Amino acid sequence: MIVATAAASAQTQYRIVDHWKVGGTGGWDYVVADSAAHLLYVTHGPRVEVLDTTTGKSVAAITGLKGTHGVALDSEGKLGYISDGASNEVVIFDRKSFAKVGSVATGTNPDGILYEPSTKTVWAFNGRSNNATVIDAASGKAMSTIALPGKPEFPQADGKGHVFVNIEDKNSIVHLDASKKTISSVWPLENCESPSGLALDNEHHRLFAVCDGKKMAVVDAVSGKQLASPAIGDGPDAAGYSALHQLAFSSNGDGTLSVIDAANGYKPLQTVGTQKGARTMAYDDAVDRVYLVTAEFGPRPAPTPQSPRPRPAVLADTFTVIVVGRK
Repeated sequence: MIVATAAASAQTQYRIVDHWKVGGTGGWDYVVADSAAHLLYVTHGPRVEVLDTTTGKSVAAITGLKGTHGVALDSEGKLGYISDGASNEVVIFDRKSFAKVGSVATGTNPDGILYEPSTKTVWAFNGRSNNATVIDAASGKAMSTIALPGKPEFPQADGKGHVFVNIEDKNSIVHLDASKKTISSVWPLENCESPSGLALDNEHHRLFAVCDGKKMAVVDAVSGKQLASPAIGDGPDAAGYSALHQLAFSSNGDGTLSVIDAANGYKPLQTVGTQKGARTMAYDDAVDRVYLVTAEFGPRPAPTPQSPRPRPAVLADTFTVIVVGRK
């Protein structure tokens, strides 16, 4: 399914260009593209899959983890950092050998994670303890814990000492000072329930938070003012941004990828049909491609008092990367 506006028809449409079968079992969370190294990091239950983006083939797997969420990469191309939520720690790995070289205790269930280049720090946002653990990249040790006003979701950094993170249960974005390791502002969002994925247009100082209710909140990253609320698909969990093409993306659990025109009024340009459950993504600006992950599902179990909204089981060996591009 591809639905497009007249404005989008002036340029080549995004479409599915490949499927890379990964297989295995278990759930997944965030995806990170390393454009310079032509690698894709995919968190997949107790492991991180490392794929070659030129072939789709497996390069390595970082194993021995418990329940992975996100991956952050340093600016020097040397180290990577995995938020291993089930073990309440960040695992450090070598980006050449993919061997684990250290770990750092965090708060409860580290989820979103980023590398902040101006201070050379790693920020792990802990989903159950409502705080952030700041790690000194040089020493590999925790240096600060910052209390947050609610449950943090995906973060972004502008490289100039500003860190932003969605607060899912408060419908807001927190702006943090990376040098002072303090909260600078809390910005409430309108028409935005449970913000999850967050993307950043660094040149024009815009944040794109994807929300339940089929909305994307466009926010000025300097003032915190909300500028627009374009329509997106249902059940999003991640977002992306193309600086070259000035497009914002939302990957949605209903099996769509929403493409928003960030240069001309934040209007929806295209809806690309993907696959149900493909709600996390990474944008690779070197090749103008979006990588999404999902699998096939079995029947949903009956609800119980302990699990009123159970998730359907993931069918073994159906885990797949969907590649969306324009050529």
